[in-house]
Amino acid sequence: MTAMDKLPTNVICQIGLVVRDVAATARAYAEVFGLPVPPVRMTGPQAETQTRHRGQPTPGRAKLAFFDMGPLSLELIEPVDGPSTWREFLDAHGEGVHHVAFHIQGMAETVGFLESRGIPLVQRGEYRGGRYAYLDAAPQLKVILELLENDKA
Repeated sequence: MTAMDKLPTNVICQIGLVVRDVAATARAYAEVFGLPVPPVRMTGPQAETQTRHRGQPTPGRAKLAFFDMGPLSLELIEPVDGPSTWREFLDAHGEGVHHVAFHIQGMAETVGFLESRGIPLVQRGEYRGGRYAYLDAAPQLKVILELLENDKA
């Protein structure tokens, strides 16, 4: 394996907003953009998602809604339970842009590359068909980065 010298992509696939009320915010986006209101779903329990926040298992759960906004998706996130990067963000900054996301392959290598540049992993977990990782790039890039790795079919 060769050492990574840059992030394997520069194509943003998602912008994530942390909100206090995902249903109300989804309705507002739908009205402004003339889109259908997306379903709101709850993230899975820790036993399923294996969520870890700051290195520790967490029941950190959230309500999510997704809008297809052309070349990227808009993710609305309402923190619900347990410690999480979403709760930390909401408590510290209020509602707003939480992350920009990138689809990657090679999660461990990519996380290692970012950590070697002073961008620490703050939360990771699994979802049906893949995994995610949030890395705190706020000091350098002014936003959290999310890496999304989908399993190959």
